[in-house]
Amino acid sequence: MSQIDAAQSLDNLKLERDAIVLYDALSEIERDPRRASAFRTIAGNERRHAEVWATKLRELGTEVPPPGRPRVRVRAIIWLARLLGTRAVSDLVQALEGDEESIYEGQASPEVLAIAADEREHAEIWKRLSGGAPAAEVSPEVLREIHGERAPGVVGRDERWHRAGQSGTLRAVIFGVSDGLVSNTSLVMGVAGAAAGESRFILLAGIAGLLAGAFSMAAGEYISMQSQRELYERQIALERAELEAMPDEELAELAAVYRAKGFTAEEAEAIAQRLFADPEHALDTLIREELGLDPDELGSPIKAAAGSFAAFAVGASIPVIPFLFGSGPTVVVASIVLSLAAMFAVGVGVSLLTGRGAIFSGVRQVAIGAAAAGVTFLVGRLIGVTVS
Repeated sequence: MSQIDAAQSLDNLKLERDAIVLYDALSEIERDPRRASAFRTIAGNERRHAEVWATKLRELGTEVPPPGRPRVRVRAIIWLARLLGTRAVSDLVQALEGDEESIYEGQASPEVLAIAADEREHAEIWKRLSGGAPAAEVSPEVLREIHGERAPGVVGRDERWHRAGQSGTLRAVIFGVSDGLVSNTSLVMGVAGAAAGESRFILLAGIAGLLAGAFSMAAGEYISMQSQRELYERQIALERAELEAMPDEELAELAAVYRAKGFTAEEAEAIAQRLFADPEHALDTLIREELGLDPDELGSPIKAAAGSFAAFAVGASIPVIPFLFGSGPTVVVASIVLSLAAMFAVGVGVSLLTGRGAIFSGVRQVAIGAAAAGVTFLVGRLIGVTVS
């Protein structure tokens, strides 16, 4: 074996050890004993994965290093879980698992193939926990079924961790805060450049920008989500009507879907007939297979609008806060410093979703925000001087 193999095995061992720390922590934080048991199940699997790579290193004649501190991203997720609960970090954990799966996808080896079955089990556990299913449903019998035959389409959803958190609640919050922060910082700095220290004008502009932006975001999100939901509901209603009016044609269509997925004609026909024994089950399958929709996750326009409003308002309030307590150049500087610090924190939050380095993401966010604020400040100064 080459040194590259040893280096890759070391990286894989680090991934699994980080996962052990994460799931051990989640099991300790979680107060629901059934959810905690599910996390311990995953932690046990991760321990087996770590032993796989430790054994691989010994076979390569490489010393197995002692466990070190987990990555910043893992420590941040654990901290958020302690603060907000394990449900709040669901998307972050699944994004982390998605990055791990992506790394393993490029490694064709017996060790990776052996780990893949456990990863499908983890995906099923998270799908049930995130979907609101009782944690008790994650039983040994269910876990055994995970490794058996599953309906096409379900496999794809389960094995792609980044698709499991389709609601993207935390993602929407982070980017909503980022939008509010960058846009209102730019507005405040533009007015500061034009108003020449008149803090009352800057404060008024900042509050107006906060409210206008938050209401605009909320209205846009509501209209977008409601329109999408109405479209999906119409498609589902049409599919229901077709099922009632033309059951034989719909059965043939579903059988064709399974033939396209590699089943023989007899197998596809048998699967379709079994599904059509329950009309509601048949409709659910048709919606998922033909329309590519999950009828249980169409989204709530009101929740989406409220979330967008709150997230934007939180970000937009940061550059305004110093002007509530004073005036003059010092307050402008305080606003800049506070805003840049918040931008760095938002960048770190983005890194939890993207997997990029926390420092890189933070500095990138600061650079983008500072550039936007700098340009609007110069434009405001130019306009202010011209008007004067």
